[in-house]
Amino acid sequence: MNRTADVARKTAETDVTIRLDLDGSGRAAISTGVGFLDHLLTSFAHHGMLDLDVTTVGDLEVDDHHTVEDTALVLGTAFADALGDRAGIVRYGDATVPMDEARATAVIDSGGRPYAVVELPFRGERIGALSTQMIPHAVEALARTAGFTIHLTASGANDHHIAEAAFKALARAVRTAVSIDPRRSGVPSTKGTT
Repeated sequence: MNRTADVARKTAETDVTIRLDLDGSGRAAISTGVGFLDHLLTSFAHHGMLDLDVTTVGDLEVDDHHTVEDTALVLGTAFADALGDRAGIVRYGDATVPMDEARATAVIDSGGRPYAVVELPFRGERIGALSTQMIPHAVEALARTAGFTIHLTASGANDHHIAEAAFKALARAVRTAVSIDPRRSGVPSTKGTT
């Protein structure tokens, strides 16, 4: 089964190209122009056991909003494309990950229902060049185009630790949710469709 996707999106604000392999080894090649976003997506691929190539050229002379949002929208589309009809997947996943004083929990339904609840208690406005308010916005954008329900919460005192724990928890929950269930032959829903 080939569970890969190649998605490109070009607008007046951004040019995004993503290649995703759901059954990868955790390899990542990420270039968005926003260093901390690159760090989070690299960690996401590594802990999600996804192969992920992301190239985004955005209007960073304005700010990081379009670059972060559009990268997340295209990544979600890549997940939706790679999952296809979602037959045979586990569908649900959850994980809790600590990072020093921070702890994050992610709960995922990858069955095609887009929704996001994100509660990350950031104290500052930025982590490197990434606006902290863009992190929950990116998760919401990912949920919308991937067809995922995501509940992502965290506690902690250090913004870097909170963000990194959140993306690691998200990665591990997604890894479980999109994995193949050897006992499932169809769509994982009593409705018989996603």
